Amino acid sequence: MTRLAVVLFNLGGPDRTEAVEPFLFNLFNDPAIIALPGPLRWPLAKLIAKKRAPTARAIYAELGGGSPLLAETEAQAMALTRALNNAMTDEGDAVAVFIAMRYWRPMSDETAAAVKAFAPDEIVLLPLYPQYSTTTTGSSLMEWRRAAAKAGLTQPTKAACCYPTEEGFVGAHAAQIMPALRQAANHGKPRLLFSAHGLPKKVVAGGDPYQWQVERTCEAVVAALAAMRGVADPAWSDLDWAVCYQSRVGPLEWIGPSIEDELARAGGDGVPVVVVPIAFVSEHSETLVELDVEYRKRARELGVPDYVRVRTLGAQKQFIAALVRVVAGTRGGGGLSAAAGARICPAARHGCPLAGAAA
Repeated sequence: MTRLAVVLFNLGGPDRTEAVEPFLFNLFNDPAIIALPGPLRWPLAKLIAKKRAPTARAIYAELGGGSPLLAETEAQAMALTRALNNAMTDEGDAVAVFIAMRYWRPMSDETAAAVKAFAPDEIVLLPLYPQYSTTTTGSSLMEWRRAAAKAGLTQPTKAACCYPTEEGFVGAHAAQIMPALRQAANHGKPRLLFSAHGLPKKVVAGGDPYQWQVERTCEAVVAALAAMRGVADPAWSDLDWAVCYQSRVGPLEWIGPSIEDELARAGGDGVPVVVVPIAFVSEHSETLVELDVEYRKRARELGVPDYVRVRTLGAQKQFIAALVRVVAGTRGGGGLSAAAGARICPAARHGCPLAGAAA
């Protein structure tokens, strides 16, 4: 008999208006976000949070005053719990799925205490960030190690670092994209825009593998779409697609092109767009407000004939099945593993947590 604890990592979001400023403080006080010593980072984080809180409150007001991310992640946890229990073969085995948010509740200390009470035989750490970045998965795993040590968790623990080209993850995206392409094709040959959260260029230049992994995901999804389509499919032939990035903040130079740049190009070309949040697996402010409201409006202003936004994967069955396989592969691997079973990042991406493994 085995008691397995699976911990899902996600960003987190303020659950009410009053939580917006402390949520932002937690975000900018993360050394993975602002790489300054604590005595310098703390007052800067307070200043940035206070300055940005009014704009952020207005965004969350459009969502009813708080982020839906926790409810979305809870639905994914419930679906994963059912799927993992169905996959367990020995009578008496037990699986519990927990949630650890990085910047708002439930955070790692609270979750580690809950895992301790469950008394598992083994723990699997599963980020809901398919593509690895030092600023997301890396930060979450570091915070978990601190909280686990504080809680006295000594059970064998393994972590999945990434699953950017996992077959079910890719197939789940393709299954949702194809109907959207067909819808947009009513307004002309569509352009598929894969939108991911941006990063400052200096982070990527420092070896962070996120952009490289995002691009591999997009290539894999395009290949899956090509395999799905019929010979005379009206949605597209020789799919027109691009990778772009959203959510730029601050004065630093960020990776591009930006989604606004791509919308301007689509408007100039007179082509409809299908927008896919390729690095988000749950709906939150950056999909429900940025993509659905702000960029949809901007697309109209730029003359884009049609704007179709594909939903995040959420608790889609194919995606949950992919997570089950990632959990199984992680349990059978080393202390930290990729869904592919080995390091996939090129040597230049030395921010990869598997940097000691063969590329």
